[in-house]
Amino acid sequence: MTSTTSSFPDHMELTGEGLVLRDWTEADLTAMPALFDDPDVAYWTPIVSPFDEAAGRARLERDRRMRAEGTVVLLAITVDGGEPLGEVMLRRAPEGTELGYAVGPAHRGRGLAARAVRVMAAYAFEQLGVDRVILELEAENAASVAVAVKAGFSLLDVPLIEGEEKGRPYTLQTWGLDRP
Repeated sequence: MTSTTSSFPDHMELTGEGLVLRDWTEADLTAMPALFDDPDVAYWTPIVSPFDEAAGRARLERDRRMRAEGTVVLLAITVDGGEPLGEVMLRRAPEGTELGYAVGPAHRGRGLAARAVRVMAAYAFEQLGVDRVILELEAENAASVAVAVKAGFSLLDVPLIEGEEKGRPYTLQTWGLDRP
């Protein structure tokens, strides 16, 4: 099931794997640039660059609009519900339920992305009733491929996705995790 007609809850907080995934708030706007204004985030993700507090405000407004539409939810990755360390995304689209993530440079190497992806995947399986979640990754992005493997995803035998973002071409592989 990948219905895009029902919205997500107005408030979300998911816990598991030593993490609290929570809604972004206005109080997080000052922390967002340290997480997202990074060359790796700029290169590998569609997140705007440079990323400043105004970009954070626009992202927060866009997140709230897309959540109300029932298409996307963005949650801050935290260990205790406090300081955001990164972000995990769930997007419902015709091609499937896609997850994505970004972890701030000061917080990488702690397994945050893989744990956040597993928590969000569990939400998709248990609360949304989906049978598979996917990640769309560039093969050259070794860190993201490592997250996919660590989170239990397998490379799917489906056509590559080609496109252009921020003036550079990309080719994405699709990785999948099926409902347990």
